[in-house]
Amino acid sequence: MSTSARARRLSTGIGALLGVAAAVFTLCAGAPTATAEPCADVDVTFARGTTEPPGLGAVGQAFVDEVRARAGTRTVSDYAVNYPASNDFPTASDGVVDAIDHINTMAANCPKTKLVLGGSSQGAAVIGYVTGPAIPPGYIVPAGINGPMSAQTAEHIAAVALFGTPSDGVVATLGAPPVVIGPLVADKTIDICLPGDVICAGGGGISLVHGNYAHTQAPAEAADFVAQRVF
Repeated sequence: MSTSARARRLSTGIGALLGVAAAVFTLCAGAPTATAEPCADVDVTFARGTTEPPGLGAVGQAFVDEVRARAGTRTVSDYAVNYPASNDFPTASDGVVDAIDHINTMAANCPKTKLVLGGSSQGAAVIGYVTGPAIPPGYIVPAGINGPMSAQTAEHIAAVALFGTPSDGVVATLGAPPVVIGPLVADKTIDICLPGDVICAGGGGISLVHGNYAHTQAPAEAADFVAQRVF
């Protein structure tokens, strides 16, 4: 298949929109410059998994609770990425844009706040693409995408925690490029895949384990990782 034909196909699937997300992350000149609340010591941005209702999601809430349990007297704010998290996978790009907007705002308004990014399942892909390097040729990049994460932005990110990130094989079936953690935050990232979770480990079939991260030690393990870097 030619590059142009492949690009046209991807424009209607997750590859066009989640793949697009992989390239995006620079500070925006038009980011808001005012905030109503004092800056927290740590801010957690989390993208929930597919079909979860708006909010942090089960894994995100468990993770944030564990981070707060390790914070002592330090303050921890949280932000739930606003996106459909539905089976209409192209709309996941809404989450990428929303996460970027929030992180840009925090970096501009609260430069001393340590930023933590996290996501579960589809949300892990969203956050992974947010941090990622430039996507391969052949994927359509809509107007407004400015390039991979900048070094300036990466300096504000203290840690990244991902749960059940879809494997290369899974995203390939959706026409998307692999979820690659950007080199500027790779050493700040924990990417947890539970034994038996074929969604992140590769393989076929349906994984009941994939929906069980909130009820395991995974949130605590990730919070321990984060605490070493922010507290």
